[in-house]
Amino acid sequence: MPRKGRLDDPGVLHHVIVRGIERGVIFQDDSDRDNFLERLGAVAMEGKASCYAFALLPNHAHILIRTGVTPLARMMERILTGYVVSYNRRHRRWGHLFQNRYKSIVCQEEPYFLELVRYINLNPLRARIVEDMDSLSSYPYAGHAGMMGRYKRIWHDTAYVLHYFGEEATSARDRYRSFVEAGVEAGRRTDLVGGGFFRSNKGILPLDRERGRIKGDERILGDMEFVAEVMKTCQEAFERRYQRQVGGYDLDRLAAFVSRLYSLKPDEIFLLGKYPRLVEARSVFCYFAVRELGMTATALARLLNLSQPTVSITVKRGEGIARKQGFSLNAEGKL
Repeated sequence: MPRKGRLDDPGVLHHVIVRGIERGVIFQDDSDRDNFLERLGAVAMEGKASCYAFALLPNHAHILIRTGVTPLARMMERILTGYVVSYNRRHRRWGHLFQNRYKSIVCQEEPYFLELVRYINLNPLRARIVEDMDSLSSYPYAGHAGMMGRYKRIWHDTAYVLHYFGEEATSARDRYRSFVEAGVEAGRRTDLVGGGFFRSNKGILPLDRERGRIKGDERILGDMEFVAEVMKTCQEAFERRYQRQVGGYDLDRLAAFVSRLYSLKPDEIFLLGKYPRLVEARSVFCYFAVRELGMTATALARLLNLSQPTVSITVKRGEGIARKQGFSLNAEGKL
């Protein structure tokens, strides 16, 4: 069967799981772990994403992250590709390191957010990498130590988690720690790592009463209404891009459209330069190319001879300009 596509949209909460190929080790020492976290932090900050929890285990990693301006697939591509190159060079190996694609589960914030934070941050204790809660509080490669104020990483959004436990930081941390400690005995939560409405409800299959069928998806953790809403949003985005493609709207036609908006020649869109009008036009072009035509930022970076991070920033800038100026591609896919 073909693989299902990723589900993503700005502001979506994801539980990401990365595993080593054939359950092999992906972190051999602290240098590897530091390398991975540095990449995660840099990409998260650049993409305006919020990371709430993480845990690095010898052969896999968990991340709870809310996407910002950069789609999750592009963020993970940069993190994992860069890490593999660095890891292979450092350990004098070659070939694949990670098992197939990483796993990403779109999560309903209520009631799963705090349960996911607790589950992910407890992983080192559950795996016996640390001995007890005190050791977990100083372990640098899981989010719990950051929550307790031992490590401050600007990309780790501890404030958002703590606000669930109170306004005053010290008392909020105490309540958070008690909440996490209460989950130690729960063990492995298959309902939080499997995704899908079936698993998240411990085997109780709800029916769509109007159509008499089960609503569920292994890529989503949430109730039936949440699953349906996520699927609807993603389907609408897919159909929009499909309409552009079947209508023959490629980059050349997009460049022609944007160049008319700015009284430029189409070729000028692809030229480097810092003239304000050219920068604006290129930004709008990049925004429509990525968000409406489905082109990856990596491919667009090669086309424009720019870095991938620059393209991501340009797409965000273009989104703001397009909204302010009222630029859009209509529902029929016409420019």
